Amino acid sequence: MTHNETQREVEVRGHLIDSMILTRIFDRIMDLNGEFEVLEFKIGKQKTDYSYAKLLVKGKNSKHLQTILEEVYREGAIPVKLQSANFKAAPKDMVMPDDFYSTTNHQTSVLVDSDWIEVENQMMDKAIAVDLTKKRAWCRPIREIRKGDMIVVGDAGVRIVPPERPREGMDVFQFMSSHTSTEKPIQALAKRIADDVFETKKKRGKIIVVGGPAVVHTGASKSLADLIRMGYVDALLAGNALAAHDIEYAILGTSLGIDVDNGTSRHKGHRNHMVAINEVFKAGSIAQLVKNGKLKKGIMYECIKNKIPFVLAASIRDDGPIPDVVTEMAEAQRLYKEQLEDAKMVLMLSTMLHSVAVGNMLPSSVKVVAIDINPATVTKLLDRGTGQAVGVVSDIGVFLPMVVSYVKELENS
Repeated sequence: MTHNETQREVEVRGHLIDSMILTRIFDRIMDLNGEFEVLEFKIGKQKTDYSYAKLLVKGKNSKHLQTILEEVYREGAIPVKLQSANFKAAPKDMVMPDDFYSTTNHQTSVLVDSDWIEVENQMMDKAIAVDLTKKRAWCRPIREIRKGDMIVVGDAGVRIVPPERPREGMDVFQFMSSHTSTEKPIQALAKRIADDVFETKKKRGKIIVVGGPAVVHTGASKSLADLIRMGYVDALLAGNALAAHDIEYAILGTSLGIDVDNGTSRHKGHRNHMVAINEVFKAGSIAQLVKNGKLKKGIMYECIKNKIPFVLAASIRDDGPIPDVVTEMAEAQRLYKEQLEDAKMVLMLSTMLHSVAVGNMLPSSVKVVAIDINPATVTKLLDRGTGQAVGVVSDIGVFLPMVVSYVKELENS
């Protein structure tokens, strides 16, 4: 961009109208007090046809224009006059060049010697490292950057493809008129989610569950255990609390000392979760607790019996934590990402911290359903960048059993 440039032609292709791509671009320009002219607009005639638009974007000065362009590029626009991506070497381990490009969670490509290279391992808030010889590019967190890595700088030669509304069928992502709903009929939502879970697994898609201890507190643990046993969960991502209270319930019938079946407080129940943690320490691991016959049911039991991988990430507030919990944060993050690779659908069940963490690791092409009784939990997930998620505001203890019941009906139909 020349020093005194105040306008730039950009173009965008895709399902611009029904996926709201063009609307978002217009909004970004106007929100930043810029101006635009529509120079060309072609609307796709068939359901599968792409639309095309060419815009002239105007700013008050070159700096203002650059600010606007950075926003519209992140919504899928690219300059009409393409430039190759720019790179700088990382000055040392775990340090990026000052003007590094910060990624979104949308499908991204970089232009290298006239070739568009798709970025692998797409995640938000990362750098893009490029092997110029092999012509490959990856999202890299700062801890994985090594001195000399070629890092994309600036936004030239970077193309983003935002997610588009599904073109066929009526899944939960089309059924929801808003991304977070307190007013949609709960049974209808449960049916839609069950349909998506069933169809995803029918196509051999990978389904990940992210769970919090409320799954156990509310009495939904049996439903999640059923879902695991039925083969609809490919990995479980959680913390110490879910495992500890699941084991507490399986062994003692309580969660945080409350009898899950009748809701009454047990005498000295406050110590029950510590009893459960102690039992795991005595056995040495959750798997050994199953092997010696002490743990006979529940979420963790089904994971062990069905060889479903799980990652339990530690928190500073954990009691114990139990031996299986990963206490080193960076290692837990790495293991989470390892299980999320190639995921097609993620169910986030009543956990804010783990949901936001997982959302940051996912490309926007992955279907995400977040269920929580607190609207702020699902809203925060969306606000933190996981815009493809749909949020269901409901008691997980009521909602998850409905979903699993509908999945069972689909299996038997």
